[in-house]
Amino acid sequence: MSWFLTAVISYFLLAIVNLTDKFLIDNVLRSSKTYAFLVCLLGSLIFLAAPWLLNWPGINLLIANLLTGALFAAALYFLFEALSKGEAARTVIIIGGLIPVFSTIFSLLLGQSFFILQLVGISFLLLGTFLIAYLPDRHSFWEKIWLYLGATPKEKNSMWLIVLSSFFYALFFLSTKLVYSNQNFWSAFMWVRLGALLTVLLFLIDKSSRLEIFKNLGINKKKKKQTKKKNILLFLFNQGLGSLSFILQNYAIFLGPVAIITALQGVQYAIMIFLAFFLGFFFKEYKEKFSWHLLGQKTVAIIFISLGLYFISLNL
Repeated sequence: MSWFLTAVISYFLLAIVNLTDKFLIDNVLRSSKTYAFLVCLLGSLIFLAAPWLLNWPGINLLIANLLTGALFAAALYFLFEALSKGEAARTVIIIGGLIPVFSTIFSLLLGQSFFILQLVGISFLLLGTFLIAYLPDRHSFWEKIWLYLGATPKEKNSMWLIVLSSFFYALFFLSTKLVYSNQNFWSAFMWVRLGALLTVLLFLIDKSSRLEIFKNLGINKKKKKQTKKKNILLFLFNQGLGSLSFILQNYAIFLGPVAIITALQGVQYAIMIFLAFFLGFFFKEYKEKFSWHLLGQKTVAIIFISLGLYFISLNL
């Protein structure tokens, strides 16, 4: 299979995973804490291979591994919180546009060289993200900004959750580069997953959070056993699909040019918009605001973000 087809398939699967995350958070678990808890708990099952793959990294790298896992758990939680409060496609596109911006800023703070193409890439990313973030709704552009500054706390909170998720994802990716370059990949991967698990276990310290998680792990006791079984299978299937898409994406990078494969992430965003529009006709859970004007603005934003990812990746 060619690197191009492999990359497109991986992004197609990621689009399905993100939309299913939205469905599960809104209609099954109804709790970002519970969802993050389950994802990190499931990810820690890799520790079953510890007797064959796990190595002691030393105290300094151990702390770095665990902190990297904590960053992943935080990014995941804020992503799910943002998904629960806004449109799936809009949320994921903005996060995808902001992560490279934060990553570049962090790299500059660490003293890495700055290329003119990175400036071009960041400009495209910010422009595309701005177009998505301020899509016109029932209010005019300036009126929406005015409301955003004072009158709509829910949307304001959603935007802050998106920024926080992007911030922690950027830190997580930089941290993984550090820990993976100084130790065996699979051993580091398992320690990072342990760090994520230990972080979400902190939710259990607070009584209200603990009750929220335990309640939602029952997946609504009033529901029939058959429905519960379907929901559990859907969650497990979605996590498996996410793992497969991650493997395919990395395999595509192994086969082909990183810059183009990274820019192809725009395919994921385009597929999400199309699927959300299509599914909205049949399932109210996927209903998102639509007009040809909105579709056109989203398309232009995706093109800008793809160009931004391409120019930034040229220096990788």
